[in-house]
Parts: sequence; structure tokens; C-alpha cells
Amino acid sequence: MLLSRRSTLARLSRWAALLAAQNVLSAPNTLLPRIAAPQFSDDPFSLGVASGQPRPHSVVLWTRLMADPTQPDGGLPQALLPLHWQVAEDAAFARIVRSGTVLADPAQAHSVRVQVEHLRPARPYWYRFLAGGVASPVGRTRTAPAEDATVDRLRLALASCQHFEQGWFTAHREIAGLDLDAVVFVGDYLYDSSNRRFRLRSHEAEKPVTLAQFRARHATYKRDPDLQASHAAHPWILAWDDHEVRNDYAGAFGNEEDLSPEAFVQVRAAAYQAYFEHLPLALDQRPGPQGLRMHDRFRWGRLADLWMLDGRQYRTPQACNRGNVADGRVRWRCPSLNDDRGTMLGAEQERWLHEGLRDTACRWKLIGQATQLSPWGLPGPNGEPVIYTDGWDGYPAARARLLGHIHTQGLDNVVFLGGDVHRHVAAQLRANPKNPESPVVASEFVTSSLTTVGLPESFMSLIRRSHPDILHARSDERGYMQVDVTDRSIHCVARATGFPVLAHSALHTQARFRVDAGRAGPQRE
Repeated sequence: MLLSRRSTLARLSRWAALLAAQNVLSAPNTLLPRIAAPQFSDDPFSLGVASGQPRPHSVVLWTRLMADPTQPDGGLPQALLPLHWQVAEDAAFARIVRSGTVLADPAQAHSVRVQVEHLRPARPYWYRFLAGGVASPVGRTRTAPAEDATVDRLRLALASCQHFEQGWFTAHREIAGLDLDAVVFVGDYLYDSSNRRFRLRSHEAEKPVTLAQFRARHATYKRDPDLQASHAAHPWILAWDDHEVRNDYAGAFGNEEDLSPEAFVQVRAAAYQAYFEHLPLALDQRPGPQGLRMHDRFRWGRLADLWMLDGRQYRTPQACNRGNVADGRVRWRCPSLNDDRGTMLGAEQERWLHEGLRDTACRWKLIGQATQLSPWGLPGPNGEPVIYTDGWDGYPAARARLLGHIHTQGLDNVVFLGGDVHRHVAAQLRANPKNPESPVVASEFVTSSLTTVGLPESFMSLIRRSHPDILHARSDERGYMQVDVTDRSIHCVARATGFPVLAHSALHTQARFRVDAGRAGPQRE
């Protein structure tokens, strides 16, 4: 079943219709009269290369021409610029198997994505772009196995929350050197906001509002050499969260009271367009009147299915907010928390996920989404919990529907992969999170942030004591997780370093867990 973004957004908010006016942002420029032969005095590939969307017979390749990062147009003419691309079976490009030419359009910030088809399953490929006699860095990618193939192993890096100002992307340097099948990035690829208290290096400007400003913010992140190395080394599979647009936004509503819903829709459209331009998304994900499709499903032979969820575009505003303002708050005694209409994913995305989980024949069912699913609210007066409404704790009915479906359908080997909360977490998930006697039906691993500061230990100790199902939780260190999937088990290694992350920081293993096939819940190794 395909998710209808049009019908979902129409039901969520009348402001969604305003996105139609933004279609021009994402339409290819068909009015340019000329194709220019590029000539460059500086490296036009200053933002690197990337790949994504690994399928058995295809991948997506990405780059953006930018000869002068200090200029809004990248120092390029307002013309279509041809790029040649090559895919080879070896790093020296002695055996080129696919090649072609694509036009970089200024309406797309001279970014390009190439859907390379007719590749062989389960093998590495090397790729590069050439323009004006200049060659890009060489990237390495990998195709997925055939859907009916018997697969021994799937290796992933799980990462999230890379605030440019709060640290260096040292973890990406380590990720780039690993033998991986893919990087699973689950949100907050960039940050719209700043925090002077933790600033080690600066964004290029204040909070972005326009398309040009969001493009500049992406370029700031993309120029980081460690992030470039991580992109060039592995295909990426992406989900997004809130900071790619605005903190805690929900559907078509922003968190700023001085920004009308109409104005927020304009900001969101610019943010979505810039996101599409700077990441290796598929051509059919191009943003349009109803937003940008981010939910997707990836299969790794018979070993694993991976669902990537969109927890922002279709969600209802957080409980107990005023009017048309979306904002996560610490709440106690919030009457609308248990409203069955509250949704993180939207009704149609929920059905799409439920049907996929029910029908898959793969050994493992992996669900990538932006935040922590297991409860982590603190005990309040009279036993009522104090919770943060932007996470799954703020959407308990939606969480109950998802875990209840896993339980009633008798689904096994379900593992959630999350981020957002800036802490490494291993947890077991019960069919009824409110009932400690309810059966454990799934497992959860949440990666810490790559750089962004976490909660103080005083809060974390209360969270751990209040929730026995959280087997591990530390927010004092930054890092990522290595996830190794085999037929018999999933092994998860939490890699970490102290805050703030410096250019010379070294990572260590904070914790190791595994999930055995047929037995829900992580076990410490």
C-alpha cells in the first residue's frame, strides 16, 4: 500500500494547501535558454559527493557544484552546467560499467542526483563526477542483495543529531573507515538554531528562513571534511526530524508564536527544498505541493527489512498547546495526552507500516525513526508522570497502537532504531508500556547525538531508576552505534566520546548489547 501524502496533509491542516504555491521551488528550470560549458578556477566539488537509496540493482549518486562557497550562487553562472558521471567496479576506474551526463540546474542550486540502474546486487561500486576538466572525489557505494537472497550479515552505522556549532564530526571520521553496508541517519542532519553556551564553531548566519539561507546552512555542514568522508565511504539511508526546519514543528505548524501558520508553511517549503538539494534522495522524492516523501522501505535479502519513518510531516501538534503552535513542553496533568486522534506518523503511514510488518517474510524487522519509543517520563505528584510532549511519551495512543499491533499479530524480531534524545539507550518494549507485567514484544536501540549536548546526569539517574525496561542510558557522551545483523542475532556497539567533541577526540566502546532471534529485548554483552 502506498501512502497518500496529499490526503494525509489535507486532513491534518488547512494550511497544507499553501504548499502548492511553493511548487516553483522544486520544479526544474525549463526557461533557461542555454547550456554553459563550465570552466573552473577553483574546485567545483567543494561539498563532496554522496550516495544513497541502495537497492539490489540501483543507487542514487549526488553532488552539488559550488566553486565559491562565499557566494549565494556558488560562484556559478545562471545556466545549465553539464556533469559527466561514471560508475566502476574498481577504485581506479579501469572497469567502468555505467556512465552518462546530467545537467546541473541553478533552480536546484546546481545540485544533481543520478539514479544509476542495471547494477549487480550485493557488491561495491566506485563513482565520480567530472565537470570542466575537474574530477570530483571518488565515492564508494554498495547495492543491496537480491530480495530473495540468503544473506549472512548486514552492517549499519546508526547516527543522529549533528550540531555543527557544538562539536567536530569526529565520529564521522571513524564511520568512514568502517566496513559497512550503509549509514542509517535518523534525523537532525543540521540545526536551524544556535546555543551560545556550547558554541565551538559558528554557523554562517542566524536562523535560516529563505531558500537561499537554508542552502547556505546545508553548505556549511557539507564542507566539513569528516562528514564528506562518511558520505563518500557508504550509501546513506535517511530519516529526518525537526531541526532541519524548526525545533519541535508538527506537520504544518511551527513552534514560533510570532510566525503565522501561513508564514511557517513558506519556511518549511524552503527547508524541504534545500534538504532535497543536498542529500542523495531519489528523483521521485522531489518536493511538491504536498511536501516531500521521506517514509521508505529497504530490504536486505531475506535477512532484514528496514522501514524508515517520517515522524514530522504528518504528526498532529503536541498535546495541551495553545492554538496553532507546535512545541514540545514538559507536562503534568495534560488531559489531551490520551486523545486517540493524536498521531506521530499519520493514519495512512501507520497502516502502511502495520501492513508491511505483518506481511514481510524477512528474518528481522528493523524500524528506523527519529526518537525514543520507550517511556522515559519522570514520576510526578500522585503517581502521574511528568513527560516531554514532543516524543513518543506525548503520543501514547499512537505508541500503543504500534506496539499493540506487534503483539496481536505475533510479530517477532522487531527492533526499533532511534535518535534525537542525545543519549545511548538500550531498552525492551512491552505490548502495554504502562503495565510492567505486559509481555516484552520488541527491542530498542537509540543512538546518542554526534555532537549535541545531552541531559545532565541528575535527570538520567532519575530516568533509569524510574524505568526498569531501560537497560542502558547515558547522555554524558556523544557518538554513534554500530549495528551488526546476522540470522541468529543483532549486536549493537555504542561508540562514544566526551562532550564537547573536539577535532582530536577519540571514541571508545561505552556498551555492548545483543538481541537473539526469537527473544525480544536486548541483553548486555
